[in-house]
Amino acid sequence: MILAINPGSTSTKFGLFEEEILVFEKTLRHSAEELAGFKKITDQFSFRKDLIIRELTERGIDFSLIAAVVGRGGLVKPIESGIYIVNEEMKEDLRNSRLGEHASNLGGLIADDIASSLKGAVAFIVDPVVVDELQPMARLSGLPEIERMSIFHALNQKAVARAYASSIGKKYEELNLIIAHMGGGISVGAHRKGKVIDVNNAFGGEGPFSPERAGGLPSNQLLDLCFSGKYSRSDLKSMLIGKGGMVAYLETNNFKEVCEMAEKGDQKAALVRDASAYQISKEIGAMAVVLQGHVDAIILTGGMAYQETNAKQISSMVDFISKVVVYPGEDELRALAFNGLLALNKEIEIKNYT
Repeated sequence: MILAINPGSTSTKFGLFEEEILVFEKTLRHSAEELAGFKKITDQFSFRKDLIIRELTERGIDFSLIAAVVGRGGLVKPIESGIYIVNEEMKEDLRNSRLGEHASNLGGLIADDIASSLKGAVAFIVDPVVVDELQPMARLSGLPEIERMSIFHALNQKAVARAYASSIGKKYEELNLIIAHMGGGISVGAHRKGKVIDVNNAFGGEGPFSPERAGGLPSNQLLDLCFSGKYSRSDLKSMLIGKGGMVAYLETNNFKEVCEMAEKGDQKAALVRDASAYQISKEIGAMAVVLQGHVDAIILTGGMAYQETNAKQISSMVDFISKVVVYPGEDELRALAFNGLLALNKEIEIKNYT
């Protein structure tokens, strides 16, 4: 059996697979209040791992049958797409948040901790958020001291891209796609023939605001805020990631709740909901330019895509570019498990992190 683990900014998702068959899956939601007690994301390690172990134990799972634990990849060094065995160097980078703090950093750490307690089990990560396929011109920011980085929801974007291609009898490498992953963080990628040649850094302050991230901000006003003397560096970091976006406006990181508030007549919630769709649509339009207008489909995915009103709002603004397809949620657990199965069967290369 293969245990797949996907820690997100507002949830912990995990599933148990027998070969390619899903035995069960579980999504544990974490409110902003619940996570507020942890200073750093890595401090959440035991909290999230214990929840997984408790659920597996309550279901009577025989841990000895687990051959691999596959975690979502985190903010490690920029690497090529693929599956990697968790090693000491990787764990060190994840613990120290080498490129920044993100919930996905916990994926490899939790996978390794569980696998190390099981006889013969191995821990992997797959398509971490730092998969880097940017074209050269996409790396320039406007300041030589700051290079644009590829940090996005690589696992889910790649998974839904391949699923869509298969559904129309094509290969992912034959298509030009724009994929908007909409969850705790939002990333919009331009996929050209199997490569993500441009994408907003969903973690580094680019693109639309999300349920808990501020997204791109006016630089001069942000600079003034930084030197106002009102906030520490830690305060400002939290305002950008964790307490920004919808949390800052409405004190909730639950997009479903935001939509329900809007539908009940809350004008502020409606404005925030609509502004979110507006900003995501603008980012999709930008990626259409990257692909020079040659777009086979626009795919909306992630947890926010479950809200039909949101998907319709975005579709109405961008369907002049190409047809819009909605894949609510994530296909990440299956993608993690499937790659783990291929690795165990020696059908794909297991890569080493160095």
